[in-house]
Amino acid sequence: MPLTFALDPAVTPALRDGVLDLWTDVSNADGAVGFVPPVTREVVRPELVRHLSAMSEGRTRLLVGYEAEGRVAASAFLTFNTHRLMTHWLWLYTVMVHPRHQGKGYGRDLLAAAADAARGFEGVEAIRLTCRGGLGLEHFYGSCGYKEVGRVPGAIRVAPGDDRDDITMVLPLG
Repeated sequence: MPLTFALDPAVTPALRDGVLDLWTDVSNADGAVGFVPPVTREVVRPELVRHLSAMSEGRTRLLVGYEAEGRVAASAFLTFNTHRLMTHWLWLYTVMVHPRHQGKGYGRDLLAAAADAARGFEGVEAIRLTCRGGLGLEHFYGSCGYKEVGRVPGAIRVAPGDDRDDITMVLPLG
């Protein structure tokens, strides 16, 4: 069953807890979303609060994918640039699909929904994201139309002796 996507859903306790659980579960399944397992909800919560604060200030928008039962199954944050010379593109952060849904095409659906949402923002012509090397994520994003435009070798340290590339990718919306 496909997910239903909503841009800027009301931030209720259920939504907040659903995104927090998603982020924790994705992190603990080795997802490259800012943490290294094992993590708890309490470790992830401050980062979610920062995103929610940016949303309340209008700098960030939330896209959520819901299962038929209404449970949060996927999410991504779209963040606007505040620099006047860079307002024609936005950042896509913390792209997540719950591990139980991996391999169902929901990641592609989430990226397509994010692109559709971005096309609706006045003046936005491209989406930019970064991903952690060593997991093949650049190949997945590439298959969804993103182009690699930069790479910083060893910029992400996931553990002592385990440095990964920080890969920048862009999707033109035109």
